[in-house]
Formats: sequence, structure tokens, C-alpha cells
Amino acid sequence: MVNKKRLNKGQQRRVKSNQRKRLEQVDVDFQSDQLGPAEQGRVISRYGQHADVMSDNAETFRCHIRRNINSLVCGDRVQWRRATASMDGMQGVVEAVHERETLLSRPDFYDGLKPVAANIDQILVVSSVLPAYSTQIIDRYIVACEDIGIEPIIVLNKTDLLGDLDEQQQRQITSSFEHYQRIGYTTLKVSSTTQQDLTPLMRQLPQHTSIVVGQSGVGKSSLVNQILPQVNTHTKEVSENSGLGQHTTTVATWYLLEEEGALIDSPGIREFSLWHLEPERVAWCYKDFRPFLGGCKFRDCKHKNDPGCALQEAVEKGEVADWRLQNYHRIIESMNTKKPPRALVRG
Repeated sequence: MVNKKRLNKGQQRRVKSNQRKRLEQVDVDFQSDQLGPAEQGRVISRYGQHADVMSDNAETFRCHIRRNINSLVCGDRVQWRRATASMDGMQGVVEAVHERETLLSRPDFYDGLKPVAANIDQILVVSSVLPAYSTQIIDRYIVACEDIGIEPIIVLNKTDLLGDLDEQQQRQITSSFEHYQRIGYTTLKVSSTTQQDLTPLMRQLPQHTSIVVGQSGVGKSSLVNQILPQVNTHTKEVSENSGLGQHTTTVATWYLLEEEGALIDSPGIREFSLWHLEPERVAWCYKDFRPFLGGCKFRDCKHKNDPGCALQEAVEKGEVADWRLQNYHRIIESMNTKKPPRALVRG
């Protein structure tokens, strides 16, 4: 990576001032006399400086986003105004964003913390038999859920392919799902292909705003198609060459449910980084670790071979699963090796 010359504070102020002037000039094209009265709406998808906004009567309008809005994502509640005159294909303008109740973000090496969706109250963490089932990826998503205070529902998709696995692989999946249940998480096994066991999943959705997250290729969009058959989302097969999933959803998209509630389909992410969290926070986000945190002999315990480690002792007694502690250490190691430059880390 090429290092760019840092600007001093005076130069930074001048750059920001010039940017503001340019952005104000862009917004001159959208004058008040071209717009109707203020309305309330919901962002159902975001495309650069444009967003699709759903009105109170469930109509969708392609809107320009005012440049003074710093952050806008799927699920945001907004104030917007309809266009009364032609505005280069735009049907309205988003002018303000209401305060968010929750925000799911993912770390991005170049963009810092990148918002994914707002005002959600339920997260469906989807894994699958293919690509290879991984508790490490599930645990990463669980940590992200715990960090923002939203309980995840862990969903195993493509259960129709379980018979293709050897006995050891089947035992691993069954054992880990039973363990997630024991520590207090809701787990569901489904097949979007055969529609097997979809009813329990459907029962979790009414009265909630849910987002579907997971690794590329686990069948998130296929599940959305089964839950909302009227939605024409395109799916692709898992790459036979790489064994990795191909992205089928490029932006997070909000869908209304027939019963009260909404479902958000999100882009697949091959690796959900957590470098924005401190190691102590990651440990706290393992809910089965909490009874033992603070009980180690040394305050700076790394929970490895440290003498008097309460977590290691809990593993030996069978009170904490060894693979959960191993997953925790892999997360911490990845945070140390893949953390971007401090200048890129921002909210």
C-alpha cells in the first residue's frame, strides 16, 4: 500500500471547507419550490448518493440524498420530500435521518466501521452444510450481535445435504448446535431447497425487524425467496472451483412481511472482522465466558497457558467448550494480524 502524505490541521480544515462548498453547490439543483411537503419514510436500500425510500403507504421512491447526511443505511427512518418537477430521474430528496435504535456495522479495512443496517431487533445468523460449516464464522457473528445487544438466531441451511457428510462432520454440526442451545441461543435447521422445517423460522419473524447475515453462498437469498416468494432475488450456485460462495445480494434490502414486521437481506461476507473491539469486549461477548471473567489470577490474563486462568479451568471442568475458547483465540489473533492503520478506524 502506498503511504499518502498526511495533511496538517490547517490543510485539513481548508479541504473540508472546499468540500462543503462543492457539496452545497450540488444541492442547489434541488430547490424547495421543486419539492413537496416533508414526509416520513423508511430507507429500503442505498445506492451511492441515491436511496429507495418507502412512504407511509408502502410506495417506493428513488431519492437523492442531501450531502449533509453523513450516514444512511437500509432500515433508517428518514424525513424526505417528493419532487414536484423533473430532477434527473430522482423522485424525491432525503433531508434528515431520525435517531437509530440499533445499528449493525462491519469493519472494513479501507472504510473503517461500515454500517450495514439500522433499527433491527433480530439477527438471523445463517450457516450451511456447503460451503464448509464453521463455528468460527458463527462465533464471529454472535460476538457482533452481543456487542450491539441483539440476540442472534442461529440457522443451519441446506440440511438436505447433511447425508453427504461423513459421520464425524455430522456429529460436529449436531454437537455444536446442541451446545449453542445449552448456552441460551435459539437454533434452527432448515432447507431452502426442500422447504424442510421452514415453519419454525417463519414463526420467529412477525413483529420483528430481522436481518439475514452470513457467509457468501450459505443460501441467504434462497431463504428470503422462500419466506417472501414475491421477491425476485437472484441466486447463484456455490463455485465448484473454489468451494466459496458467490455474492448474490449487493446491497442490504428491506422487505415488508405480510404480518407486521420486516426482513432485510444483506450481502454475503466471506470474513466478518472484529478488529474494532477490544479483547476484553470480545471475551464478554462470549456469554458462556461471563461467569468466569474476572476470576483469573492475573488481571492481564490472555486465557491461554497463564497460571490461574479461570477460563482454562472451566474448560478442564467441562463448564466451557474447548472449541469455543479456541474460536475466541482465533478471533484475537486475527485482530492483531489484520487490523488496519489507526487512521482508517472510524465510526
